[in-house]
Amino acid sequence: MDIETIRNICTHLPHVTEDIKWEHDLVFLIGEKMFCVTGLDENPVSASFKASDELFEELSNLPGFKPAPYLARYKWILVEDISILKKVELESYVKQSYELVKAKLPAKIRKSFED
Repeated sequence: MDIETIRNICTHLPHVTEDIKWEHDLVFLIGEKMFCVTGLDENPVSASFKASDELFEELSNLPGFKPAPYLARYKWILVEDISILKKVELESYVKQSYELVKAKLPAKIRKSFED
């Protein structure tokens, strides 16, 4: 899997935008809040995403996963090489991250997505 795989997964979710932050990270956002980040110039390709409390604890203890630098206190996980995942697993993690972030958006923003 590559960055295009991550891009396809993320951009097929409703109301997603993408941006480049910190000069070399591709960031996917819902309501201006990020839910998935990948490095543009990394090999192997890594990805970070928000996880539920339970999933954060589970993944933090698996090889190839670790709490994401700077974001671990918000329950973000870094997958050091996305090729260790099946596409369906990556889709599941990204979708869960999207839903967790979307649920925390202000009500006015969430309502605008329903129109």
